[in-house]
Order: sequence, then C-alpha cells, then structure tokens
Amino acid sequence: MRTRTWPTGWSVLRLIAAAVMMSAVVTQFVTTVRTAIANDRDVTTTIANFFSFFTILSNIVGVLALLAAVIWFWMRPPHESHEPAGVALALAAATTYLFITGVVYNLLLRGYPTSDDHVAWANEILHVVAPLFLLLDLLLSPTVRALPWRSVLAILAVPIIWIGYTLVRGPLVIDPTDGVAFWYPYPFLNPNGVGGWGGVVAYIIGIAIAFVAVGALVVWVRRLRTRSSRVAVTA
Repeated sequence: MRTRTWPTGWSVLRLIAAAVMMSAVVTQFVTTVRTAIANDRDVTTTIANFFSFFTILSNIVGVLALLAAVIWFWMRPPHESHEPAGVALALAAATTYLFITGVVYNLLLRGYPTSDDHVAWANEILHVVAPLFLLLDLLLSPTVRALPWRSVLAILAVPIIWIGYTLVRGPLVIDPTDGVAFWYPYPFLNPNGVGGWGGVVAYIIGIAIAFVAVGALVVWVRRLRTRSSRVAVTA
C-alpha cells in the first residue's frame, strides 16, 4: 500500500465511488419525481422532502468530499502528500454522517414498509455501500491528514441544523402521499407517533451522542494514522 501507484489507485477508487453514489441519488430522485407526477402529487413538496432525508444529504456530502479529494490529488504540487485541511474536514464529516446513516438505517429502519418510489439497488448503495467505502477511505487512504479535536464541533454543525430544520418544517408540510397535515423524514422524529415528544427527544439525545462519539473516533483515527505514517517514514 506504500507503493507509488497506491495514491493514484485510491484516487481512482474515490472517483468511482463518488460516481456510483451520485448515480444512486440521481436515480432515486428521478424515480421519486416521476412517481409523484404519475400519482398527481405535489411535485415541489416531493422534491423538498427528498432533499430533507439525512441519507440524501450525507451521500451528497460524501460525493462532494470525494470529488474534492480527487481534484486536489490531480492538481496538487508534487511535494504535497497529505490532503489540505478543508478536504480532510469534508471527508471526516462525510465519514461520520454516512457511518451513522448506515447504522441507523440497518438497525432501526430496515424492514419498514417501503414507499412506491423505492429503488432497491440505489437504497443499498446509499445505506450500505457508501458508508462502507467512506469507512475504508478513513482506514486506507494514503493521503490522510490529521485534524484538530475542535473539528468535531464543525462536524456537528450539519446534523444540528438538519434536526432543527426537520422539527420546524415537519408540522408545516402536508404529506403529498396521503394528505396528512405533517411530514417527517423518519418515524423516530415524528412527535405524532406512539412515543410523542418524549420519544423524539430521547432519540435526538441518542443521535447527538452518536454523532459526538463517531466524529471524535474519526478524528482520532486520522490523528493516529498520520502519527503512524510519520513514525514509519523516520524509522
């Protein structure tokens, strides 16, 4: 893995992964819009709902982070061997978001009835393949850069904004599929369910702890790998 061709090969894998992830997002988006049109649903609301799923947001962040890393790699000065801080932070955030997306889906949401616009292969890429690739990227990328511990706070920004947006928007939206006077992307964030607001708050606290823990773990792994590579070089 320390051959001269390894960084180039991994950059190509990043590009392929970004393309696969984006194809899944686009395919699901097109299918969702076509289904809304075919069933005479509100298309504008349907599109807004589509981009309100954290799964979609996390995969888009993942695609952008991987593309940023690829562009940097092919345009970098010859002496640069570690990605810049901005790219490193984007990759750390994407890894955190997608890892939690995969865990939450496979533990809490897999098995729930699927909607009529469900694309099975795209769903697996968004919830399984993408999280696994970003995890491998964290562990194997030859251009990994250490981040300061305060980066965990920056990683938390998107989930905090998303949860606030979801809870404020939820009661203001009419569900285009059944006309119910509210819409939430995930059942555990719906205060109209069996658990009420107490259940929602409990889930939010649990998810917040998970984001802090996973974000800190991602930063720690990056710091550890960078330290190990320096030791190997000087040994």
